[in-house]
Amino acid sequence: MPAHPPLAPSRPTRPGRRRVLPGSGLDAALPYLLLAPTILLVLAVLVYPLLRGAQTSTGFYRFGRRLRDVGWSNYTQALHDPAFIGSLVTTAEFVTLAVAIETVLGLALALLCARERRFIRAVRGTLILPMIVTPVVVGIIFRLIYASDVGLVSTIAQAVGLPPPEILGQPNAAFLGLVVLDVWEWTPLMFLILLAGIQSLPVEPFEAARVDGAGTWRTFADHTLPMLRPVILVAITLRGIDALTTFDQVYVLTRGGPGTATQLVSIYGYQTFFQFQQFGYASALLIMVALVVIAGAGTAVAAMRRGPR
Repeated sequence: MPAHPPLAPSRPTRPGRRRVLPGSGLDAALPYLLLAPTILLVLAVLVYPLLRGAQTSTGFYRFGRRLRDVGWSNYTQALHDPAFIGSLVTTAEFVTLAVAIETVLGLALALLCARERRFIRAVRGTLILPMIVTPVVVGIIFRLIYASDVGLVSTIAQAVGLPPPEILGQPNAAFLGLVVLDVWEWTPLMFLILLAGIQSLPVEPFEAARVDGAGTWRTFADHTLPMLRPVILVAITLRGIDALTTFDQVYVLTRGGPGTATQLVSIYGYQTFFQFQQFGYASALLIMVALVVIAGAGTAVAAMRRGPR
């Protein structure tokens, strides 16, 4: 019989050492460890204040001390509060008008700046400048522009022989002035989001439309707008949520006046909490607004996941 070759001696294993399988131990826990700082930040900045506000909204406070529990009374009071309902209506009008104008202007600017032309990068850099200015500074600048004595608008009106307008003294003019401020500051955000969406669109449909002889408007209506619809929805959702919480510019510019013409829900909640010291009632107001924002964001996300039918 042929002799079998001798077996190679096995390598001695160290006692107590185990083979680590892929996907176990530190490898399995690493994604959670990387997410841990973000989760802790969300819990500290978002979840805890929301839970604390919900707890505060069920109490009656005087001089900063909780005297008794009132259950859902603050919420029922809010639903029958004309001032709160009025601030909600004003906020809805402000958000609708401002976001609509910003979307149209942002889309128009994005279409103009989508192609690479001479000096186009300088134009893009100039367009985003208003967005990087601090909101408080923007409020101060527009307060000086709207001033009835030495403001820019008043100076221009007097130069052409017109009486100086009382922008901050008239309810409708003050509201429109606030909308103009918001449009000037946040149209660059819509511009950036929509420009990124336009530049990410495939070029094949546009080349086919050009070969078929489609004009600019037909190409935009049949190809650009339908493919850009999800991006537009994302931009409107993000900007709408941010516009609901507008506070700094309003506080610096009008503080909710004249009367209640620019009293957004954020200003009304601030006045209720800090000026009138109705801590429980103010918390109930803001919790209700937060729930509306969360519901709106959830609806927008669900619509984006469904996609166009």
